[in-house]
Amino acid sequence: MLRAVLAANVRKVVIELLRYLPNTISLIVTFYVIFLAMFLGISVVGDPATVDANLRFAIVGNAFWFLLLVGVSSMGWELTTEATRGTLEQLAMSPMGMTRILLARMVGTLGVHLVITVGMLLLTMLTAGQWLSFDLPLLAAVLLPTFVAVLGLGFMVAGLALVYKQISALLQVLQFVFLGFAFVPLSVAPWLELAPVVKGIDMVRMALVDGVTLAAFAPSDWLSLLLNGAVYLAAGLLAFRLAERRAVNRGLLGQY
Repeated sequence: MLRAVLAANVRKVVIELLRYLPNTISLIVTFYVIFLAMFLGISVVGDPATVDANLRFAIVGNAFWFLLLVGVSSMGWELTTEATRGTLEQLAMSPMGMTRILLARMVGTLGVHLVITVGMLLLTMLTAGQWLSFDLPLLAAVLLPTFVAVLGLGFMVAGLALVYKQISALLQVLQFVFLGFAFVPLSVAPWLELAPVVKGIDMVRMALVDGVTLAAFAPSDWLSLLLNGAVYLAAGLLAFRLAERRAVNRGLLGQY
């Protein structure tokens, strides 16, 4: 049953991306133009001795910034859209429950946009003339718990949208928060290891930019990564359940 819900939500994401193609193209072009600005800045102003490393750093950071914005912010927009259309109550009344439906939708959204991100990575690498090291087993092992933390953040944002409806200003602020998550390495700010997804992004960046292998990471790195994903997913689910209960008790599901 859950597999059918996941397949349906993947189809929904793909259909909407194709149906509103100009918006999809604008989104991709926007992030590519942002990378071009970084590319020019690093190439013209940056230290020639570190240009290559800085460009690879920017490629990875830009890709993760895109994924974070889509994976987390999309849930706020999704519930706001459902409320605007008057279909939010129908979503809540589904036998599957709103939590499972949103989980399937977030997984589908992340999966589809991960494919888009791979295409963007190839384009930005071609533009910069810099090629990353792809260790697929390592990437899979790190990305899975990292995306679990992203799901937790998505549920937090979804809970806020469920109760307060209009959270567009918050989503705009989150763009800059996610920018820090994607670009600030733990070597500069070790305390960010407590923040969601930063540990995973840092490990992926070390693998892609520096060619670090699976065996190079200590058990403490994996423990931190797994705990980060588990804690933020649990916190996100709890926050969403509390928000859902408040929305039901106050009759907010049928109102916008």
